[in-house]
Amino acid sequence: MAYVMVDVEADGPIPGDYSMICFGAVIVRESLDQVFYGRLKPISEKWIPQALAVSGFSREETLGFDDPKTVMESFALWIMENTNGRAMFVTDNNGFDWQFINWYFWHFTGGNLFGHSSQNLGSLYKGLVQDTFKNFKHLRKTTHTHHPVDDARGNAKALLAMKAMGLKISL
Repeated sequence: MAYVMVDVEADGPIPGDYSMICFGAVIVRESLDQVFYGRLKPISEKWIPQALAVSGFSREETLGFDDPKTVMESFALWIMENTNGRAMFVTDNNGFDWQFINWYFWHFTGGNLFGHSSQNLGSLYKGLVQDTFKNFKHLRKTTHTHHPVDDARGNAKALLAMKAMGLKISL
């Protein structure tokens, strides 16, 4: 199984009505050198300025981004080329990130290579330390910039730190 750490930036709270603006993914291994970055043209006329501002892009900039179908097909190919066996989707906010990746995969490619499940980094940490009130974010060793590759890489480093603490995962 290969763990793929993903981070999404969007211009609103839900896919379909709003758009995924960009996302990053990192194969979780010690080197963290296999990365994917996609910037997607909006699929909707609706957008929330405050949500878009998190990404650092203007609406005008996003209108020049890549075709979502092309980006999602490229992401699927990247997953197939960089993983062996099942690819496991991991993120620090799977309630948000998963819904966008899943919707975009199904809408633009007809399927999701991650299957029907995902892992939440915070929940993995809570199980590891056996305390539902603990937070993993102190394990991030990089600044959380809201650039999705930076943030996915920082979260991947946190997952590697959890492995060093005894979390049983196969990389």
